[in-house]
Amino acid sequence: MIILHLINPYYAISGFAVGLLVGLTGVGGGSLMTPLLVLLFKFHPATAVGTDLLYAAISKSSGTVVHGLRKTVDWRIVGRLATGSVPATAICIGLLAFYGKKDATASSVITNILGCALMLTALVLLYRSKILAYCKRCLPAVSGRKIRNLTILTGALLGIMVSLSSVGAGAIGVTVLIILYPTIPTARIVGSDIAHAVPLTLIAGLGHWVLGDINWPLLLSLLTGSIPGIVLGSNFIIRIPERLLRQIMAVALILVAGRLLGI
Repeated sequence: MIILHLINPYYAISGFAVGLLVGLTGVGGGSLMTPLLVLLFKFHPATAVGTDLLYAAISKSSGTVVHGLRKTVDWRIVGRLATGSVPATAICIGLLAFYGKKDATASSVITNILGCALMLTALVLLYRSKILAYCKRCLPAVSGRKIRNLTILTGALLGIMVSLSSVGAGAIGVTVLIILYPTIPTARIVGSDIAHAVPLTLIAGLGHWVLGDINWPLLLSLLTGSIPGIVLGSNFIIRIPERLLRQIMAVALILVAGRLLGI
């Protein structure tokens, strides 16, 4: 009864809607949930990011288990990404703690980074096939050592983006990995990206918890709605053209990004 009392129906409905879209499009929940919490429910950006990070860690754990059982996770890639993302995440959390996350400057920085991350995600969704085709045609072959270093660098950049905005580990991460590892099946790329997102979002989320950014009733409400939403959306995904869904999502993200950036 106490747990039911903590669940806010409006947040649960929002979680269901986001979960439904995630199930239909495969776009990370951070691209949808965090701006919704900031713009619609007026949560402080740091609270929205921190709560969404733990939400992502919990919701993506089940996906990692499924991909692990199906052997669609390349743990070598996960390790390389984590080598860059874990220290980058720790540094970002430390900077937030040192400079103060609640002042106007920190709030403005987080909001602007969130807006830029959403805009970049939207562009990747719209032009992913062209980006991949260009890279395949124009980029020279690189050695295994350079691929390893670029993967670590990618992890570091994702760690910074995710820690400050909770956005980036989905569409952006997968696209970069496909470019770096063109011979690996897409299913293993997606599984590796999801597996890496769990420790990344967990570490960042725990860091925000230490900073006092987690709203636990909000987190519970979002999970209550999003889990059935993801299941339902996943069951209907084959009935709706993926390209159309991604175009709609990209336009929506551009509009939200413009609102956050004041464009």
